[in-house]
Amino acid sequence: MDQTRRPESPSSSAATAARRILSRLHEVMAARTQTQVKLNKVVEIVGQELSSEVCSIYLLRDGMLELFATRGLKQEAVHVTRLAPGEGLVGTIAQNVETLNLEEASGHPDFAYRPETGEERFHSFAGVPIVRRENAIGALCVQHLDPRGYEEVEIEALQTVAMVLAELINNANLVDENPGEDRPLETGASILSGLQLVMGMARGHAVFHQPRVTIEHTVAEDVEVERQRVYSAFAKMREQIERMAGQAEFGMDGEHKEVLETYKMFAYDEGWSRRINEAIDSGLTAEAAIERVQQRTRMRMRQIDDPLLQDRMHDLEDLSNRLLRIVAGQLGTAAQLGLRQDTILIARNLGPAELLEYDRRRLKGVVLEEGSLTAHVTIVARAMGVPVLGRVKNTRALINEGDLVLLDVNQNRLYIRPSEPMDEAFESGLALTQKRRAAYAGQRDLPAETKDGQRIELMVNAGLRDDVAALDVTGADGIGLFRTEFQFLVSATLPQRERQQRLYKEVLDAAGSRPVIFRTVDIGGDKALPYLRKSDSDDEENPAMGWRAVRLALERDGLMKAQARALLEAAAGRTLHVMFPMISEPWELTQAMTLFREQKDWLAKRGRKLPKSVKYGAMLEVPALAEALDFVLPDLDFLSIGTNDLTQFLFAADRANPKLAERYDWLSVAILRFLARVTRTCSEHGVPVGVCGEMGGRTLEAMALLGLGIRRLSITPASIGPVKAMVRSVDLTALSQVTVDLLKGGVANLREPLSQWADDNGVDLG
Repeated sequence: MDQTRRPESPSSSAATAARRILSRLHEVMAARTQTQVKLNKVVEIVGQELSSEVCSIYLLRDGMLELFATRGLKQEAVHVTRLAPGEGLVGTIAQNVETLNLEEASGHPDFAYRPETGEERFHSFAGVPIVRRENAIGALCVQHLDPRGYEEVEIEALQTVAMVLAELINNANLVDENPGEDRPLETGASILSGLQLVMGMARGHAVFHQPRVTIEHTVAEDVEVERQRVYSAFAKMREQIERMAGQAEFGMDGEHKEVLETYKMFAYDEGWSRRINEAIDSGLTAEAAIERVQQRTRMRMRQIDDPLLQDRMHDLEDLSNRLLRIVAGQLGTAAQLGLRQDTILIARNLGPAELLEYDRRRLKGVVLEEGSLTAHVTIVARAMGVPVLGRVKNTRALINEGDLVLLDVNQNRLYIRPSEPMDEAFESGLALTQKRRAAYAGQRDLPAETKDGQRIELMVNAGLRDDVAALDVTGADGIGLFRTEFQFLVSATLPQRERQQRLYKEVLDAAGSRPVIFRTVDIGGDKALPYLRKSDSDDEENPAMGWRAVRLALERDGLMKAQARALLEAAAGRTLHVMFPMISEPWELTQAMTLFREQKDWLAKRGRKLPKSVKYGAMLEVPALAEALDFVLPDLDFLSIGTNDLTQFLFAADRANPKLAERYDWLSVAILRFLARVTRTCSEHGVPVGVCGEMGGRTLEAMALLGLGIRRLSITPASIGPVKAMVRSVDLTALSQVTVDLLKGGVANLREPLSQWADDNGVDLG
């Protein structure tokens, strides 16, 4: 290799500096000197190599971030300046476990001036967290006199140094133990809640998915040896993923197959392996290189608002954990060690492949500290029939390995170390649930008909190919809402028209003579796709009311044209039911229907087979549409009310905000009067109206909807049995009259009087 020094660009100079820093740090780590002396040398080395006037180390002691060493700030501030987590720039770095890169430090809203440091002369600031076991134990910061932004390679150099510091600091016992965590080994009963991902109840003993891999050595002795270790680990990891994909037992087709294909795509991602190699080039061991790249991924995840992109980052996190365990020789996840009894699995997050490794005879439920409704692991767990509760905080702090755990996702409850009465009550509830389920199964083939002979349509919501099986299981009348966007959400790339058509045809074939109402793609907003973004400036403060659903589809009309052709050809010879989401004004519906009709004409001219008829519908989610129904109903074959979005728009309350979730009630007079008016208008125009949303899946709320005149409900498969039991036990004529009377009678909320009426009249509310 040519050793001649050439003029270096700032970025290559910083990369070279990173290697020199690690080389010099290796000597510091090996020296037999006091830890304070080593820290003093570290700030000098970093400052010199990055040509920085200031370099400082803050460490977490007694819950405060204490200035431990500095080059450039006043030495009398060392061990005097202290900041609380969240206070000042250093506190923000530690609290959020995030990197800051500021051209003008004082312009940041969290800037806090400490006069004893003499830092007023310095303008630019960059800082990275010092991380141990995913928690910040300190911060490493640099400052310059002149305003400037720091380059990516400079930030990476700081992150590399921070990893080495974490090892040094841990060995010297300088910081608080397990910051950010309460101590585990609790003994009393606890009840936690989270985000309901996959409904169900389960009882078992807590098993943690994987032990933490603790990195003991960060600085490489031989870079090439470390590189070969990573190459070997990558090969083994990819072999594992291929084997799992090939051995998946539960008929992994359709969207579930796409889940694993996307997961495999990450395993072979060259960008990921390149970043790990670059970290090794800087002088890190294989374990430290993987961890450094993983830390950056975690920091990015904390900064990303896009939930779908977060889910994809979780897949990469899962693979990083797998790769780290392989290279460290710590291969024993709970799956590989084997489950010995009925188990509730506890994990920060899981990838779909990891979930598939578990023995389903023993795996009864899953509890995640993270997770989302669109995450790959949620989709796979639903197919496996495993209940999942996500977003449960402090699981490692509050749950011990082997604890008895009761999981009731239906009620959003996790019982840890339950008392004997709690356990008995849960067992009784589980037995009652199973008994009710058996009773509901017994009425599967009976019609959803009221006591006075009025037929109600009970349909299921679906979004995946496998969801169609719920029609036979529940005896539902059809699919009242097929969410076509699910295919887009689980795919790594935009699904081509042929793939869409294949899915729609398979759904129609499986449904047989039962109707399927396809909703055109409702993407954008909180269901953003990483491969379908306009620009970085499109981040929205209120995505639920932003560029989404039919608004996006009409602007990206190529997307909607492809879907229209796919639906029309898939439904050849049958009746196609299609509805458009989030219609706000009549012209939006006109444009959407015109686009579909143009695509139908286009296919007809080319001799393609077409549906025998097309039924058009719209979703009423935006309250404004209720004021324009007389304009749109003449063009519609049906209307569906989406109560989830409609309610949050009517009450100006984000349904994802737990603080607001209890602040409105579906049985308040405001929402019921609104729905009564919409139902009455539709009846006057002879257009059938239904409800698809969570409201229709709750027995008391569903009873109220029937009283308003709603005759079609599209709900989750699990709700069909209870709602059918309610329908078959109610006199609809009497219910309709009492509902009208209550809405006129000055009652602000109908929950109590309707509950009392149901009780008095023997209505089965479950």
